[in-house]
Amino acid sequence: MELSPGMKQYMDIKDKHPDCIVLFRMGDFYETFYEDAKTVSRVLDITLTARGKGEKRAPLAGIPYHALDNYLGKLVNRGFKVCIVEQLEDPKKAKGLVKRGVVRIVTPGTVIEDSILSKGSNNFIMSINKEDLFGVSISDISTGEFLTTELNDESKLFGEIEKYSPAEIIVPLSYFESELVKKIRKKYYVTSFDDRFYWYEKSKNTLISHFELNDLSSIGLENKELAVSSSGALLSYLKETQLNSLAHLNKLKLYSVDNYMILDSSTQRNLELLKNIRDGSTRGTLFEVINKTITSMGSRKLRNWMLRPLLDLDKINKRLNAIEELNLSALKREELKEELSKISDIERISSRIIYGSANARDLISLKNSLKTIPSIKELMKESNSVFLKDISNMNDLGNIVKLIEQVLKEEPALSLREGNLIKKGYSKELDDLRDISINGKRWLSEFEEKEKERTGIKNLKIKYNKIFGYFIEVLKSQIHLVPEEYIRKQTQANSERYITEELKNKENMIIGAQDKINAMEYDIFLNVLEETTKEIKNIQNVATKISSLDCMYSLSTISLENNYIKPIISKEYVIEIEGGRHPVVESIETNFIENNCLLNEDTMMKIITGPNAAGKSTYLRQNALIVLLAQVGSFVPAKFAKIGIVDRIFTRVGAYDDLSQGQSTFMVEMNETANILNNATSRSFIILDEIGRGTSTYDGFSLAWAIAEHLIKIIKSKTLFATHYHQLNKMCEEFNGIKNYHVLVEEKNDDIVFLRKIVEGGTDKSYGIQVAKLAGLPEEVIYKAKILMKTLEKEDKILITLEKDVIQKQNNKEENKQKQIDSKSNEKENLINKYQRTLL
Repeated sequence: MELSPGMKQYMDIKDKHPDCIVLFRMGDFYETFYEDAKTVSRVLDITLTARGKGEKRAPLAGIPYHALDNYLGKLVNRGFKVCIVEQLEDPKKAKGLVKRGVVRIVTPGTVIEDSILSKGSNNFIMSINKEDLFGVSISDISTGEFLTTELNDESKLFGEIEKYSPAEIIVPLSYFESELVKKIRKKYYVTSFDDRFYWYEKSKNTLISHFELNDLSSIGLENKELAVSSSGALLSYLKETQLNSLAHLNKLKLYSVDNYMILDSSTQRNLELLKNIRDGSTRGTLFEVINKTITSMGSRKLRNWMLRPLLDLDKINKRLNAIEELNLSALKREELKEELSKISDIERISSRIIYGSANARDLISLKNSLKTIPSIKELMKESNSVFLKDISNMNDLGNIVKLIEQVLKEEPALSLREGNLIKKGYSKELDDLRDISINGKRWLSEFEEKEKERTGIKNLKIKYNKIFGYFIEVLKSQIHLVPEEYIRKQTQANSERYITEELKNKENMIIGAQDKINAMEYDIFLNVLEETTKEIKNIQNVATKISSLDCMYSLSTISLENNYIKPIISKEYVIEIEGGRHPVVESIETNFIENNCLLNEDTMMKIITGPNAAGKSTYLRQNALIVLLAQVGSFVPAKFAKIGIVDRIFTRVGAYDDLSQGQSTFMVEMNETANILNNATSRSFIILDEIGRGTSTYDGFSLAWAIAEHLIKIIKSKTLFATHYHQLNKMCEEFNGIKNYHVLVEEKNDDIVFLRKIVEGGTDKSYGIQVAKLAGLPEEVIYKAKILMKTLEKEDKILITLEKDVIQKQNNKEENKQKQIDSKSNEKENLINKYQRTLL
């Protein structure tokens, strides 16, 4: 079958990108054909038509070019790769077939369009490689971030994946079907990439070339082969899909998870840092409470700070001191808020500048943002805080502000090729062309009035379209008045269209001037864009400092609004909190009950008993969140807090089935507990809630005791252990460092009132039936439960007595067995001695 030149051009591109939906620019539409058209029609709910007839008939679905972002977002969010093919020359000037080419391949991790991206969140893409270690590299091309690290175990890998929540993950093709990647693919969009891009030498050369380095030692990667391979592959993937220099990716930062508190995926979920457990939304999360940032850049950075609490005492204190200084100056804080409110998303504007996709309005937003920098520098210059003073050390980019202010209109057109971009007075040649165009339009208006009067056709109109240019439109009811010199051009349902020689002569001058104006304005804009691109590193530096300052403003605001205090950060083995509160719960409940928490070398573990719904879980979580906030460098919800640096927070809270992994509640519980026991250190903070409840009572109690014993004897971590196994209260008699606590409950007849107060001492009451009564169970069910409980309590006492007898008998058996072993050993030793004496 012989294809038309245009369709052949399409098929050549589709053959090279079979895994993509190809959006093929034809005039004012992006067209899709064949199977792509059927997919696009179904996914976007648009009409499926056809092009050609018979054997040449091809299914067709198109979208208007000006609506690309809207439709592109829908396709990418459904997991499709989209290949964008543009017209590379003006169709009016093309000789024969218009040149077309791929300008970009858009995948979930390579979106830069503001209309698609979430303003307050990053859009990360991650690259993973594995040998003995994991090499992990992360980038957000919409902001210019590029990070890499090496990890030594799978739990840390999943912690990083959860932390960054990448929109796309790339892995070597040979690794795509591995069990680990299959596990990742159940939750994340994973793309395979040719193994050769992960080869160390190729990756090393890719990085050296892009970052213009002599070797990798200058960025700390000389002995990090897996970090190099994952970074080089990621950069190659981005270059291959974006067909762009990616000059805004100008810094590769090597980081170590050992520089930050580790928060694995379970901890992030259980503490509800970004999503609540109930419905997965952002409501009722820690981030919702602490995020009072003004800019999108600040919001993204604060999110990253929250998920990467610091271990460096000096860095934490610099942040705390900055908050304290802002808290003491209401005037400075209000002035800062006013200046921050004028700042747009400089990071994402920078990316669009590098991509060449920035429009004039982006540059005006950049200019208006940069105009605030001198005021902010002045505001921060006299600061006592090292953190705030450092903010003033940034280039105010006055040259860029001046250039954009001189050249671009304050409210330029959205389209770059239709004029209305450049200020009057900037270019004399441009102003002269505008005069010609304006005079031409005035002539058209005067010509219309003259023709109405001369012909007597009152409804005569001068109109324009791209096909005919300027023409005279006359309603059919008045065509009997049309003069002989009018030349009919087109017949419409209700009108006729005409031209005259005089109109055509003037048209050439008017249209020629407007075309020249549009071309000249576009060229001037490109020059401004080029000059701005030269300052991209300084612009990114400004964005970094402004986003950090915005985080400080946010943390200052929440500390004042919620009565937070400045914690003392220490290297001691201690967590001391007085009057602690849960930052999220207290924002919902007006009468939140404060509680203390003291963990140190004398009290390494608290075993906490009390009924369900009494506040044990809230107490566990609030202390973990206070520790986390303190190491973020934030003030905390308490009256006093002294926090010894914690390397990891581990949580085993709540019960749920992970059906996607085919795991029961108990298996999930044991997996998370195994992770804790295998990875916790003495510097870790662990909260455990109801360990062992997913299995039988005896199994559960035995496991809970053994786990608590391992933590106190072997790991020696700071631990809060909430349980219904009252027998665990006996542990404080056997092990130093354990103390019992319980939640106060007031009993009134057969009812209870939760006092939400944690006090020292154990309890042997769970009040399960009373809690069930509060929940509204029918009276007859409650009555029956009470009878059964009394029966079981009697049986339990008998069972405990029998158990003691059994245990004693077992111990006696083991003692007798050991005596027999010792006796045989002695006999053997005597025989050997006797034999040796015989030889002598």
